[in-house]
Amino acid sequence: MTLDPQDIQTRFRRHAVRVTRQRAAIYAALAGTTSHPTAEDLYRLVKRQQPMISRNTVYYTLGVLRKAGLVQEVNVGHAVARFDGNVSMHHHLICLGCSQIIDVMDEGLNRLDLSNGQARGFHVVGHRVEFHGYCASCRQTQHDAPPRRG
Repeated sequence: MTLDPQDIQTRFRRHAVRVTRQRAAIYAALAGTTSHPTAEDLYRLVKRQQPMISRNTVYYTLGVLRKAGLVQEVNVGHAVARFDGNVSMHHHLICLGCSQIIDVMDEGLNRLDLSNGQARGFHVVGHRVEFHGYCASCRQTQHDAPPRRG
């Protein structure tokens, strides 16, 4: 989804986040992709438009945006955190081969609920379902690989 500068300003103000050009560029880059990039990925992407941006700014801004509820950190079996600009209720398919993360929109999964006994005293305020497996590309690569000898 592409956001115009006015949309970004409105969202930042609604969440009490100070608007700067660099923050807006980072948020726009994240909101404009479904690839769940790392902070390094975002740094390289935004640096093309904002050559003076620092890695520290990207990392700090991601923390500010996460704390404000504008982005989600998705760290599922990866060595580094990945980020998601889609904060609506959704779930993920995660490839164990290439680490690709794909959004899953499913109303049935959104309605999952625990019984009081299963919740064990927790007051559950949300959930996220993750499906782990191999994407079509990784499955094809495994299929094309010569058999192992052992």
